[in-house]
Amino acid sequence: MVMSPHPHILRALVLGLALCGLSPLVQASMWPDSLWPDSFEVCPGSDQPSDNGSRYEVFFSPHTHHWTRSPEHKQVIAVSVSRQLPNDRFCGFSLFTNSFGQPSAYAFTGKLWPSPFASMPNVYATLSGGIMYGYVGRFKNKVPLNLGGFSPVIIPALGYRISPRVAAEVQLLGTAAVMFGVTWRY
Repeated sequence: MVMSPHPHILRALVLGLALCGLSPLVQASMWPDSLWPDSFEVCPGSDQPSDNGSRYEVFFSPHTHHWTRSPEHKQVIAVSVSRQLPNDRFCGFSLFTNSFGQPSAYAFTGKLWPSPFASMPNVYATLSGGIMYGYVGRFKNKVPLNLGGFSPVIIPALGYRISPRVAAEVQLLGTAAVMFGVTWRY
């Protein structure tokens, strides 16, 4: 039996790739110059080196803790890739199974604060924002401002840098849950 990809995941993946820096390809090949401003980039600075010397960061989360238990909740697994940019910025996309087992995606951009607490130099904070796709069907009202499965998202996070390339991170998922994960820079 051959399984075809879920059409919603394909839409979300295309959105994520566009956010991660494919805009120059789209800009050069599909749009006349008069319709696409020269100064517009979805992921500005993607052609420049990052402040930390890494180009990419991968995040993996095997566990999410929900503040309120529900028999409908499923295990959430998340993987994301982000492009590290100048001025401690980043952009990327995440693929995950949401709290109800539905395939979902998140395309984002964000900001890193490397050492917000002088007494704890290995602690960092991030704030990302973007568009999430998921929570469809009977779960469409589980996230605010959901329009056809798409909803805006803001995710604050705190992390602890174990080494220059590895960190443990906790992401606050609104009033619903907290996600635990690990990041690798390369």
